[in-house]
Amino acid sequence: MAAPPAIRIGVSSCLLGQAVRFDGGHKRNPLLVETFGRFVEWIPVCPEVELGLGVPRETLRLTRTADGEVRMVTTKSGRDITAQMREWSRARTEALAGEGLSGYVLKKDSPSCGMERVTVSGGSGAALRTGRGLFAEALMARFPRLPIEDEGRLSDLRLRDNFVERAFAYRRLGALFAGRWQPDDLIRFHAVHELALLAHSPAIEAELARLAARGTSMARADLEIRYRDRFMDAMATLATTRKHANVLRRMAGRLAPLLGADAWQELQSNLEDYRLGLAPLVVPLALIRRHVRRHRVEQLAGQVYLDPHPTELMLRNHA
Repeated sequence: MAAPPAIRIGVSSCLLGQAVRFDGGHKRNPLLVETFGRFVEWIPVCPEVELGLGVPRETLRLTRTADGEVRMVTTKSGRDITAQMREWSRARTEALAGEGLSGYVLKKDSPSCGMERVTVSGGSGAALRTGRGLFAEALMARFPRLPIEDEGRLSDLRLRDNFVERAFAYRRLGALFAGRWQPDDLIRFHAVHELALLAHSPAIEAELARLAARGTSMARADLEIRYRDRFMDAMATLATTRKHANVLRRMAGRLAPLLGADAWQELQSNLEDYRLGLAPLVVPLALIRRHVRRHRVEQLAGQVYLDPHPTELMLRNHA
C-alpha cells in the first residue's frame, strides 16, 4: 500500500537555507530542515525575490505615515513598493489556495513575512514593534484559520505542539469537506475528535457537537463553514495541564470497570504524576492506549487524541 502523501506546509524560503536574503545569505532553521523536513513537503515562498527585487538587494522597512498608514519602502533610496507588494501578495496567496497547504511557517521580524511584532518606524516618533509583514498580512487574511506560526515561536514547545496538532487537524478537516460528505460523516468526524477538542476548549466542543447533530436541518454549505471555523478556533486554543487531566480522568472512568485493583492503582498514579508535573503527557496516554486496546473499549478506540497520525506523533514528541 502506498504511503499517504506528506503534509504540505508553506514556508519562507530563507528558513530552508535558500540564499534569498537581501545580502545573498539565508536563515536556515535546523528544526525545520532536519526534523520537520523528514516528514513534510515544504512549499517555499520568498516574497521579495518573487516580486523581482533580486539578490543582493536594498533592504526594506515598514514605516507609518502621518495619517497612520503602514508603507513598505526601501531603506536607502526610500522607494515605496507597497502597492507592488500588496498586489503580488494577493495573487500569490490565491495561487497558494491550490497547493493544499495545512500550515505555514513564516520568517519572524521580516517586513514581508513577519506575522507579528515587526518594527514600524514613524516620521517623528520612535520605532515600534507593532507591525505585520505585508505578505503575512495577505496570507492571514486569505486563510484566517490556516495554522500559521513564525520560526521564533516554534522554539516554544507548547506552541510547536499546538502548531503540529492544528496542521494535521486542518488536513483531516479539509479531507472530510473535500468529498461528498453527508451529515453522518460529520457526526463520525466529531466523535473521533471529541477528546482532542475537550483538551483545547470544552465550550467549543459542546457547540460543535450541537452543530454536527443539526446536520439535516441546516444547509450543508452553512454547516461546513460554521463547523470548520469553530473547529479550528477550538484547536487554536492552547491545551492546558488541567484540561488534559480532565480528559485523562474521563477516559480512566470508562476503563475503571475493566481494570483490576493493581492496574487501576497504576493508572491513578500515572494521572497524578502528570497532574503534578512529574511525568509528561505521553506517559499516562501510553498506559491508557494499552488498556483501550487490550480491553477493546470501543468508546475510546479510534480517538485522535489517543492515536494521532504517526508523523504527527513524532513531530509533537520531538524536543
